[in-house]
Amino acid sequence: MKAALVGADGALLHEARRATGRKRGPDAVVESILAFAADLRAYGEEHFGESALAAGVAVPGIVDAEKGVAVYSANLGWRDVPMRQLLGERLGGVPVALGHDVRTGGLAEGRIGAGQGADRFLFIPLGTGIAGAIGIAGAIEEGAHGYAGEIGHIVIRPDGPDCGCGQRGCLETLASASAVSRAWAAASGDPKADAADCAKAVESGDPKAVAVWQNAVDALAAGLVTALTLLDPRTLIIGGGLAEAGETLFTPLRAAVEERVTFQKLPHIVPAALGDTAGCLGAGLLAWDLLSTEVSA
Repeated sequence: MKAALVGADGALLHEARRATGRKRGPDAVVESILAFAADLRAYGEEHFGESALAAGVAVPGIVDAEKGVAVYSANLGWRDVPMRQLLGERLGGVPVALGHDVRTGGLAEGRIGAGQGADRFLFIPLGTGIAGAIGIAGAIEEGAHGYAGEIGHIVIRPDGPDCGCGQRGCLETLASASAVSRAWAAASGDPKADAADCAKAVESGDPKAVAVWQNAVDALAAGLVTALTLLDPRTLIIGGGLAEAGETLFTPLRAAVEERVTFQKLPHIVPAALGDTAGCLGAGLLAWDLLSTEVSA
């Protein structure tokens, strides 16, 4: 878990990290979150002379932001956790905002990161899986049911690998950091090899690595062109572990997208700027948004 104290202007005042404790079960994870938030609040009182005015929390899985409920997370093993209520009680009644981790990170990238000044953007982190956040006029589009932006489950190759969602050939089975790690481990014969190792091998000219990498880039480009055909974003922000390869990823990716577009307008394709602090900063922005809404109301 990553947590932060965030100023009204989005400034990172203090950051801390802790293990989720998920091996002890879902209830232990929830308690870890509540205790972490309480300790963070106490740190703020001690070092800044005042208590936090609101709290924001970003969690993975399915989230009902309106009701403040963490509906489901396969990784953390929870269902229907009333996170807003629990956190509000632990923090003495301050207002609490709940968000989806990727959409919350996208909010931060859009407002204070790589998407600043873009009225329409798409934020896509390439990690264990692939998700997306659709930015429109300073806010993140959640969709009618909270599922908007799930670009990782666009089917790119119908005869491709099985996906955990029940389909085959989804984008995240082909172009996520974990997909590249699996493909490179198989191609290199080293079961411990990962996507970062593949990127280094690409840079050294290894033909097997180049083939694995290009396969992922082609799949990613196909998914991105589908997304930009539907959404027409001004900026595409690519983050997550795979983006850490820098121009080893971005140079062939820009070329592959450009090759595929016909009538569509090419967006700016840029790396994310905030790294793994995006979620913390975004949760802080959600909290400040809550306060500004209360003031205006």
